[in-house]
Amino acid sequence: MVFKIGDLAPDFTLPSTLDKEIALSDYRGKAVVLAFVPAAFTPI
Repeated sequence: MVFKIGDLAPDFTLPSTLDKEIALSDYRGKAVVLAFVPAAFTPI
């Protein structure tokens, strides 16, 4: 998939650190920052 600035992100669900499922749609209407971090902050 190729996204452009301003495109809506597709909805997805991920586990939180509190063993709870979090969906992007839970934050609809709020500012959200998505950070994609390779290898969880470890050197590649």
